[in-house]
Amino acid sequence: MKQSLLDLLKSVDTPTVCNAIEVAQGKRGFNAFTRGTMLCSNPDAGAMVGYARTAKIAAVNPPEEPPGIIRKRRMDYYRHMATGTGPAVTVVEDVDYPHCIGAYWGEINTTVHKGFGVSGALTNGVMRDLGDLPDGFPVVAGSVGSSHGFVHVKEIGTSVNIFGLTIQDGDLVHADRHGALVIPPEVVDVLEQAINKLLETEKLILAPAREPGFDFEAFEAAWAAFEASRT
Repeated sequence: MKQSLLDLLKSVDTPTVCNAIEVAQGKRGFNAFTRGTMLCSNPDAGAMVGYARTAKIAAVNPPEEPPGIIRKRRMDYYRHMATGTGPAVTVVEDVDYPHCIGAYWGEINTTVHKGFGVSGALTNGVMRDLGDLPDGFPVVAGSVGSSHGFVHVKEIGTSVNIFGLTIQDGDLVHADRHGALVIPPEVVDVLEQAINKLLETEKLILAPAREPGFDFEAFEAAWAAFEASRT
C-alpha cells in the first residue's frame, strides 16, 4: 500500500471509505461492512487501518484441552500478531457471541499489541479498562465488561466473522466508531483517487448548505451540480 493512501485512509472515517469504494467500483451495492452498533474505546481517535491478523477466542467455559496446548497456542497467537505484513489490525472473533463475557481487550493486552506495532483491535467481544487503554490503539468491540472469564485462544489465522462481516487473515481493514469494512483488493490502486473525488464532490452540496441564507433555490442549484459531478 502506498504511504499516501495509508495516510489518507487514516484521515477519513469509515463511512467515507464505504462511499469511496462505490465510487471506485462505479456502482452501489458494496456490502463488506459490519452490521449493527459497535462500541469504540475512544470515539475521538482516528481510524485504524491495516491488514487483518485474525484469531478466535472463547471465555464462558474453561478450556478443555491440556494446559500445555493452551499455553503454546497463546504464544503462537502473539507471534502471529507480532509478525507479518504491516500495517496491521488485530481482528478477534469471540465464539461465545452473543453471550460474550471475557474482556480480552484490557490495559495489558492493548499495550502489548500496540508495542507490536498493531494499529488497533476489532472484535465482536468485550473490552474493559476504559480510560487506561494506551493512546493510539483504538478498540472497536461488541460490548464493555469487567471480567476476563476463562478467556483463551481457540484458532489463529482463520476466517472470522465480526457483526456480519467475514474477514480473512490478510484482508485490508478500515474501522472506527462506525464499525468496520474490508477494502476489496481490486480497488486499492484507485481508492486514493476515489476518496479525493468523493470529498470534492461533497463540497458542492456541503459548502452552500453551510452558507447564510441557504434556501430551497440554493439547494436545488447545488444539488444539480452535485448530481452532475457524480455521473
